[in-house]
Amino acid sequence: MGTVGRIEALPGAYNVIPGQVTLGLDLRDLEAATIESMYKQIVAESRQIGERTGTSFQFKAVIADAPALTDHLIRTLIDEAAKDLGLRTMAMPSGATHDAQNMARLAPIGMIFVPSIGGISHSPREYSRPEEIAGGVNVLLHTLLKLTAAMHE
Repeated sequence: MGTVGRIEALPGAYNVIPGQVTLGLDLRDLEAATIESMYKQIVAESRQIGERTGTSFQFKAVIADAPALTDHLIRTLIDEAAKDLGLRTMAMPSGATHDAQNMARLAPIGMIFVPSIGGISHSPREYSRPEEIAGGVNVLLHTLLKLTAAMHE
């Protein structure tokens, strides 16, 4: 999966074809090899476009973190805790970075996603009902209790 979250076109006038465009591309997958393959494919295609159009492309890697995979045991315990609480579960691959990426360097990780209305995330329009948030907190509590019990077996 890839997203472009930042685009800057210069000179930036509505009626002028840009002479330079800078964009930020974020590529994510559960496998580092897939990310590398996507990147190489984009570079190759850009070169072909450049040859046909006389356009030049430059690439600069800013951040290249390896995927942080969640721990199988923790995923299982999250699923069990949610079901014990009468909540529905859905396994979701996540390309999340930030906290999860950093914590995975230190210890096994798991993630609990709380539904938001319309599936909107990372937006001022994101909203989760209080009962959904409470459900997520209870899943976290019960997962931690299960994990503690599993560690003492």
